[in-house]
Parts: sequence; structure tokens; C-alpha cells
Amino acid sequence: MAPANPYAPLLDAIPVERREVAIGGGVTAYWVYGPADAATTVVAVHGFRGEHHGLEPVVAHLPDVRVISPDLPGFGETPPLPGVRHDLDAYAGWLTEFAAAVAPGAVILGHSFGSIVVSAAVAGGLDTPRVVLVNPIGAPALEGPRGLLTRLAVFYYWAGARLPKRLGDALLRNGLIVRVMSESMAKTKDPGLRTFIHDQHDTYFSRFADRDVLHDAFLASVSHDVREFAPRIAQPTLLVAAVRDDITPIEAERRLATMFPSAELVEIADVGHLIHYETPAPAAQAIRRFLAPSAPGTR
Repeated sequence: MAPANPYAPLLDAIPVERREVAIGGGVTAYWVYGPADAATTVVAVHGFRGEHHGLEPVVAHLPDVRVISPDLPGFGETPPLPGVRHDLDAYAGWLTEFAAAVAPGAVILGHSFGSIVVSAAVAGGLDTPRVVLVNPIGAPALEGPRGLLTRLAVFYYWAGARLPKRLGDALLRNGLIVRVMSESMAKTKDPGLRTFIHDQHDTYFSRFADRDVLHDAFLASVSHDVREFAPRIAQPTLLVAAVRDDITPIEAERRLATMFPSAELVEIADVGHLIHYETPAPAAQAIRRFLAPSAPGTR
């Protein structure tokens, strides 16, 4: 039996519809949450190895916002883009095309690796009035407080791509390794919430299409960070950062905020890289305030 989802009562009250759209020569699966006549629409981009389910706890706390949440190409229910390497340019181009087709002019939100994809796309010309980055990757992953673990991850994904297919695939989908990843990221002491988080990772962290896409996306995630694009993002930007994030230290997030022409940093205490699972309510509160019609720069 799956553990209880602490956000299910809120989420169950929000209408949701699965849809598909032809993008980049392939088909992108996406989910539309909230009222069709909502004043604000947000396109929400999930992180590495995740899929749209991971952002649902935040969606649950934004019942009056229309949230459009796609699965990245090669993850969840979206097949890989045909005939391309899944590097950052490919993902940024896909997002630009997706937003224009499904929700032109929507606010764009990205979590973790999604923060890099969103930043690259917006800096490259994606039209949006505002940008929200949750757990933004604001420094090179190899230089973070867990740089050694990141280097081990580099070897892990390299081995998964180089071993014979059956062995490589088994390594990349290994449940014990997924659990170690989950344990290393979770900060909450609440046993029920930890169980829920681990179940989410057990269920969705291995729903990638194949090892080549996974390796490409991993290289994109550790070869880039939001700093590259921040100076070119003119739109008002909200950074929702974790004080205990092991991937980007809070000091680096504070420096990152100064690199944008117009950015606000909200720090959430006692949480790490899983704001979307552990503290979705304060994250949603910050997002709601940032999106309010009276907020500077709103259109």
C-alpha cells in the first residue's frame, strides 16, 4: 500500500486534465490544473529525473492559479525528442515552443534542473511577464557542499551509459541507489513525510525513457547553472531558495539574486533541495504574493 499523500485533500479539490501537444517533432504530455478562467497561468517545469507529479504539492497550495505542468522530453509520459541530443539547447528550445503553443504569455516556473531550462529559455527570448525559480541551481554542482557526491554521480551516470545495455539500465534504475539519493536530499524529521518523499522517488525517479536521454540530461544539469543567464533575464524574477540546500548553498543563492536586473529572494529555513515536497505551503505563499496584480512589473 502506498503511503498517505499529505497533500491529497488539497490536490483532490483542484480540477486536472491530461493533454498532449505536438512539439519539436514529438508529442509532449502535460497536465492542466486549476480553473480555466484563472487570472494567472503558470507553466511549471520539473527537475532532473522527476516528472510533473513532483510539483503537485505546490500546485495543491495554488488552487486559484491555472498551472500547466509538462513532463520533460524523455521523462514521465513524454517520449524523447526525435533525432536530437537532449542537451540544454534542446530543452530550452522545447520549452519555448511548448509555452508558445499551449500558454503564450504565461508565467514560467522551474524547479532545480528546471530552473536552468527556464533561465536558458527566457534569456533566449521566451516571452513571459515573470519568472519563478524554486531551488535554483545557482552555482556549479561540482563545487557545492556535496561536490564529492556529485563527482560520484558523474561516474554513476557515465557507467550507466557505458555498461552493456541491460546492466547499465539496471544500475540506473536500481532502487537502493534511488533510495540513497532520496535519503541524502530529505531534511524533514517527520517520518510520515519522509516515507511519502521516498515513495515519490521510488515511483517516479526511474520513469525516464532510456539511459542515453538520462545521461544527456544529467550532463546538461551539471554543466550549466542559472548564473549564465541571469543578467539577460529582464523580467521580475522570484527565487525560492532553501537554507539547507546541499546542491546550491544559500550564500550562492544570495549572490545569484544580485545577478538579475530585477530579482527577489525568499529563503525557506529547515529545508534542503526538496522545497516542493517538504515546504510547498510557504513556497506557494511566496509565489502567490509575487504573482499578485499589485506586484511590481505584473502585466
